[in-house]
Amino acid sequence: MQRPQPPCASPDGPSPGTAARGNLPAELNRFVGRENELADLGRLLRESRLVTVVGVGGVGKTRCVSRAAALVEKRYCDGVWLVELSAVHDAELLEHAVADALGLTDHTNRPARATLLEHLTDRQLLLVLDGFEHLVDACAGLVRELLRRAPQLSVLAAGRLPLELDGEIGYPLAPMADDDAMALFADRAAAVRPDFRLTEDNRGSARELCRRLDGIPLALELAAGRLRALSTDQVLQRLDDRFRLLTGGSRGSLARHQTLRTAIGWSHELCAPEQRLLWARLSVFAGQFDLEAVEYICSGPDLPAESVLDALTGLLTQSVVLREDSAAGTRYRMLDTVREYGAEWLAATGDTDRLRRRHRDWFLGFATWCELDWFGPRQGEVAARAGSELPNLRLAMECSLESPDDVHLAQHLAGTLWFLWVGCGRLSEGRYWLAHVLEEESPHDAARLKALWVLGHVAVLQGDPVGAISALQECREEADRVGDETALAYAVHRTGCLALVTDDMLRAEELLQDALRRYRDLGELNSNVLMAQVELAMAVGFRGDLEAAATICEEVREICEDHGEQWALSYALYVLAYAALKRERPDHARELLGESLAIGHTFDDLLGTVLALELLALVTAVEGNATEAAVLQGAAERIWPSVGLPLFGSAHYGRPRAECEELARQELGDAPYESGRRAGGRLDPDAAVTRALASRPAQRPGAEGSRPGPVPDGRTRKPAASPMPGRGGPERW
Repeated sequence: MQRPQPPCASPDGPSPGTAARGNLPAELNRFVGRENELADLGRLLRESRLVTVVGVGGVGKTRCVSRAAALVEKRYCDGVWLVELSAVHDAELLEHAVADALGLTDHTNRPARATLLEHLTDRQLLLVLDGFEHLVDACAGLVRELLRRAPQLSVLAAGRLPLELDGEIGYPLAPMADDDAMALFADRAAAVRPDFRLTEDNRGSARELCRRLDGIPLALELAAGRLRALSTDQVLQRLDDRFRLLTGGSRGSLARHQTLRTAIGWSHELCAPEQRLLWARLSVFAGQFDLEAVEYICSGPDLPAESVLDALTGLLTQSVVLREDSAAGTRYRMLDTVREYGAEWLAATGDTDRLRRRHRDWFLGFATWCELDWFGPRQGEVAARAGSELPNLRLAMECSLESPDDVHLAQHLAGTLWFLWVGCGRLSEGRYWLAHVLEEESPHDAARLKALWVLGHVAVLQGDPVGAISALQECREEADRVGDETALAYAVHRTGCLALVTDDMLRAEELLQDALRRYRDLGELNSNVLMAQVELAMAVGFRGDLEAAATICEEVREICEDHGEQWALSYALYVLAYAALKRERPDHARELLGESLAIGHTFDDLLGTVLALELLALVTAVEGNATEAAVLQGAAERIWPSVGLPLFGSAHYGRPRAECEELARQELGDAPYESGRRAGGRLDPDAAVTRALASRPAQRPGAEGSRPGPVPDGRTRKPAASPMPGRGGPERW
């Protein structure tokens, strides 16, 4: 249907026989935002004769297409004509409604379609069809014939689903962007309260209000209308019952826009029974969801699993459900407002509790699968999927905590997600959930013990030795009492980790070796076991035995490569880089740290990332680029508050930073060094990692060929006999 549009013969006036250039209504209030959307629609109308704007009820389709049509009006010699179809319930009246909008009168007994075709055949105009979804089949048939018979006709349609015609370009209209939503709310608020202004006092609550209402223009306008009687804070506080609160649209608005409930209910009425049922059941999800979960949770005798995809497709078509493609694959979601409407219908059926339990059970199984698959080649996929499912995992824990009989399920889930808390940079949230689920008593020892050792692990990494020893000691005592050897092994391991970060290297070595023996006796092999080996290597290396440390980490490296494990590998590479730098191999250390840093950043593991940055800063200083070393130190310092106690408060972990600072200050002087640190402190983690990975060793005169060549097969050489140039002896490490 794409075609070049001929210029208007009479751009400033109608063609012969046309009484007017259009019937677009005058705007009664200011049109706000949507600049990108309007530009897109203007461009698409040059590319295609049929453009359909689709979106959920209340998202602003009518206003957007009307505005877009007004902006392109001069392209159409015979004007722009709006046909409002929401009040037309009988498909037989469709052609009459279009004819009425065009101002056509015909007293003959000819079919109305024939009258339309005769009128439009030689005219260049834009027909705007709004609210056609309940007449979609009849409307599609009419539009198809009109476009075929009237070569200069263009159609801009707005509805909750596309017409699905050849040549049609669909344009999904999303909720308003944050700034546009704020501007719209402020404009409509000023209309009802002329003294309203966005100020420092109300800006935060207004922004939160816009966010809670999903940026849906209808909801924002209705909320603004409530400012006649309420403050912004009061409206925000009352949003828990948004369907009751947001009523009272203007008297002149369409009936379906009188309340938010009827705006969304309009979509509900258009759904087939299975689609309505699925809509209600989808309300048990939080955030995104995938097809597998929907098929398990939402299916039943009245909605067979094999019918779920068709019903979901129907909801996608009507913009009730939105599709989102991400690193975790194809996902779906509903706007909160739409989800809450479905939740009311689910509650009315009395099926809410059953669906919530099915949801909880699915995500318990999902977390178990993720924990098992974390130790393997799908580790990256697990990280992406678990991260995207976090809202649902939270909901599953909340559901389990509601009943004393299910508390152990919440504890099991919080403990099973250790890889998400520790491996994917979510220590703070993990600490919250683990502490929260452990507040409740449970007779299920295994679940509670797992949550305890994971809590201890998280506390160790956050630099909280008091919290760590409390959880780990309780875990060890209880595990010993009930004979849970697995929990006991993990508690011993994490107690050894605590000794490591608090600089008690002899005790750390003793406990970690004990834990590894227990793991071997249990036949346990996973990422935690490999981390115990890496931590043992750190303890050994910090005591000066770099040969043993490198040997341990080379073994870990081989196991990681065999199993496709990346997360533990990143820490093994950190230790190997430490050993390489000590052996006067800064070039090899940089290579190892680059790999470690890239892995840690991929998993959003801030701890692994910041440790690698700290050591890379020292490598950079040793290579002679003191300015860049200072920048990397500043970048690392910015990240630590998001992890926990900087460098665990450890002298051993802190030594590379002290060494780096000493080198950089000696070369630069205090003021340039501090300037570099401040520059690094302005880098966010993404920018810092990008910069670190792109950096190269400084080239100094005569330096070429002065460093040893690469180690064959990536293996680490034996320690060099002499200390690093410009450093003291090995004791400084």
